[in-house]
Amino acid sequence: NKNHFITSYIQKEDKVMQDIKQIYEEYFETVNKYLFCLTHDNDISEELTQETFYKAVQKINTYKGKCKMSVWLCQIAKNLWYDQCRKNKKVINIEENLFDVQAPDSTENQVISNDEKISLYKKMQKLDEKTREVIYLRITGELTFKEIATILNKTENWARITFYRGKSKLKEVD
Repeated sequence: NKNHFITSYIQKEDKVMQDIKQIYEEYFETVNKYLFCLTHDNDISEELTQETFYKAVQKINTYKGKCKMSVWLCQIAKNLWYDQCRKNKKVINIEENLFDVQAPDSTENQVISNDEKISLYKKMQKLDEKTREVIYLRITGELTFKEIATILNKTENWARITFYRGKSKLKEVD
């Protein structure tokens, strides 16, 4: 009887570990891309991705299945990013990450490029939050519309339309 209990317990633990491994393999890239979009730093995004899955394992009993697993994981990831920013006493303003683009060759080009970035930043402030988030994920995170839809718990078509409408609005804004 005792051996049966131990065998049963080991089988359950093995199943849980297989489930966790499957979740990790399936969603690692999505969570890592999302965090890279927020951090613009490969090392930080990978570290936070690992921490996200660690936290998810600890809190798996709170996942009720009301949203997609990827959305739940990205929410954990975003909260960990915000926590890290608070710990480092950084101002949390994802829009400012847009300025972390690679510097152009010459100082003159850099000034022009910075002016263009500032102009784009000002225009983007006039967009609604969801549209801004879609544009950031698409441009700075280089995510597909399917990945954006998964993260935001929307359809792929919604992400595509939101992006193109946002792009059109940016062209119209002065």
